[in-house]
Amino acid sequence: MASRTPRRAQGLSRGLIVDTAVALLDAAGEPGLTFRALADRLATGPGALYWHVANKDELLAAATESVVATALSPGPGAPVRTPAEEIHAVALALFDAVDDHPWLATRLGTQFARGPAGPAPTVILERVGRPVRALGAPEATWFTTASTLVNYVLGAAGQNAANGRAGSERDGSRSGFLDTVATTWEGLDPTEFAFVRAVAGQLREHDDREQFLAGIDLILAGIAAVHPSGGRT
Repeated sequence: MASRTPRRAQGLSRGLIVDTAVALLDAAGEPGLTFRALADRLATGPGALYWHVANKDELLAAATESVVATALSPGPGAPVRTPAEEIHAVALALFDAVDDHPWLATRLGTQFARGPAGPAPTVILERVGRPVRALGAPEATWFTTASTLVNYVLGAAGQNAANGRAGSERDGSRSGFLDTVATTWEGLDPTEFAFVRAVAGQLREHDDREQFLAGIDLILAGIAAVHPSGGRT
């Protein structure tokens, strides 16, 4: 008698399906997430998955929501932070989440563009917007200020993840990738590309997280300069 693939008789749930989808996305990106691959990993039939998730778009949205919720969960004993410290904490949590899950940047970009009322975009905007409000920025500027921070955070995190993938695809190292780019910049025409040549060494030696936080500080400094009456950092 031919052997049959073992089936999961009990324990299949939406949460388990989403967690497994995240693992598949981490391993192979969006192309690797199929209902067949998911069913194989869970030792069940593809049909059983549809009782919990309607389609791949819903599954991707749920995986995104799960990762964002985990990243932004305050956890037990979370310290009391100033508004600026809270913005740093939220920004770094998202930066690290995208670094750990490179597919996340694309999914968040898609959700903010197509479905900004969804759970993940709404949670991110709320977590960034609360400390922006606490900084003392006028209410009329809250949306623009918070959106600027969110756009910076997701854009920088996504670029960092892309750089990491590029390095892995070339020689397996971030430093090798940056050195190649810096060397190319150093070889450009000194008249036409004076600035790019000047910062080539900084590109080669920079720390991604430090650069990311420096960008946050620039935005916070801008908020303080434009709205000095706030003053709560």
